[in-house]
Amino acid sequence: MSGGDDGEPGTEPGAGRRGPTWVILAVVTAALLVCCCSALIGLAVSWSAGLFGGR
Repeated sequence: MSGGDDGEPGTEPGAGRRGPTWVILAVVTAALLVCCCSALIGLAVSWSAGLFGGR
């Protein structure tokens, strides 16, 4: 059977889109995690340095 449109084994329609979607979600989650952690560290350092003290 030459010229058949069987495609690669294991490929489904939309399977190519599923991979990059998970990669994008993982990158966005990692970026948010880094941003939140750095903000918390900055707040902790500022608080320990007395920058939030009213007196």
